[in-house]
Amino acid sequence: MRKTIQTNSAEETMALGERLGKILCPGAVLALFGDLGAGKTTFTKGIARGLGLADDVHSPTFTLIHEHIGPTPLYHVDLYRLESEAEVDSLGIEEYIYSEGITIIEWADRMRSMLPPERLDIELKMKGDNDREMIFETTSPRLQAIVEEISKKC
Repeated sequence: MRKTIQTNSAEETMALGERLGKILCPGAVLALFGDLGAGKTTFTKGIARGLGLADDVHSPTFTLIHEHIGPTPLYHVDLYRLESEAEVDSLGIEEYIYSEGITIIEWADRMRSMLPPERLDIELKMKGDNDREMIFETTSPRLQAIVEEISKKC
């Protein structure tokens, strides 16, 4: 299943993330793809808001993984600085992916062969200063239902 959703501002991107965060189930893995400035962290902030997390969410580029504790923990992973799957493997990322939290992986292309089969891929493309095209793709029936739900409100 593949679905494209357009947003026209950072606020709309965050609001879409918030709607997604409200209906995600524990154990969900989101793989984010997109260039620098595409809105990956803004979208993640919205998901955190939807999960009811009060933490300040920002890119974990230098720490690689931020843990946001809440009723459903959010694990925010940023692989921008890593260049190989061997480097990713040394992080012990499987511990997060197969947990009861929600794992969001920015720059997921850095661990493509290590990604779990049940996941939601989201590609963010810049279509101007504020416009974003977000392509949601998954083979998981559970995640397909979630994408259908958030796309109804767009």
